[in-house]
Amino acid sequence: MPPASAWRDLPDAFDDLCEVAAHYYGVPVHTVVPCAGSQAVIRSLPALLRPGRVAIASLTYSEYAPAFTQAGHTLVPWLGPEAGLPDVDYLVWVNPDNPTTRCVARETLSQWQGWLAERGGMLIVDEAFADVSPEASMTPHVGEDGLIVLRSVGKFFGLAGIRAGFALCPQALATRLAECLGAWTVSGPARFAVRTALRDTAWQAATRERLLHDGERLLALLRSQGWPANGTPLFAWTPHALAPQWHAQLAAQGVWTRCFDARPVTLANGSIQALPSLRLGLPSTERAWQRLQSAVAQLRVD
Repeated sequence: MPPASAWRDLPDAFDDLCEVAAHYYGVPVHTVVPCAGSQAVIRSLPALLRPGRVAIASLTYSEYAPAFTQAGHTLVPWLGPEAGLPDVDYLVWVNPDNPTTRCVARETLSQWQGWLAERGGMLIVDEAFADVSPEASMTPHVGEDGLIVLRSVGKFFGLAGIRAGFALCPQALATRLAECLGAWTVSGPARFAVRTALRDTAWQAATRERLLHDGERLLALLRSQGWPANGTPLFAWTPHALAPQWHAQLAAQGVWTRCFDARPVTLANGSIQALPSLRLGLPSTERAWQRLQSAVAQLRVD
């Protein structure tokens, strides 16, 4: 439990939250900017960058496009990594992507970063879902020119309600971003919870193992019913013409999914089609797993 001082006193920016985060992510402490979740940075960062051309995948986390547009940047249509690196000043990539589950290798992202940095631009990598698969993380490059990495405690740690996360970026930008976000951006109880979570290595190891198993189980369940699904350890995604109907039918049985409008997506065979799609999270109990399996089995897939 948070100590009484966490509730009573103003959040203390001189605690060791930044040091704890720097150790967890393996980055220099001067690159760490605590924030009230990634959303606070998404809304603030574009205004700190000189206006330019920014590429954001056609189907990805939807908050980036309006934030950059409102700050005067020009959006460049981009289908995603399969289309190559576009001629832009800034590129936003969620890795692994939400909802498409695509994950770009660190080596490729590093090449993008170098190319963008040479022209005074920046690669923004949102790693909200990266805690389960750290091998693809760009944290080893944090502090270099042309890179900002966003991390969240809402997904892997299950602490979405406390609204806390980190921006990891070069020191000059970190200073400007912290000034833009203002004082006391992360509450005292949230700072306590995040420090506790980032230090609990035993829980982290056990949870990674469980999520890897559950992610494979979800993917196998969907594919066994003929769904063209892709997955991460935290969620699965399936593009299909019947996705809106599936969404409604599953909801009627007490299974909630996220439905996305038709967007151009790259299929497993390499073709590009405009299809609606569904994202499914992990069931939390064995009873929920059985309900999902029963509900999916009743849906028509052709």
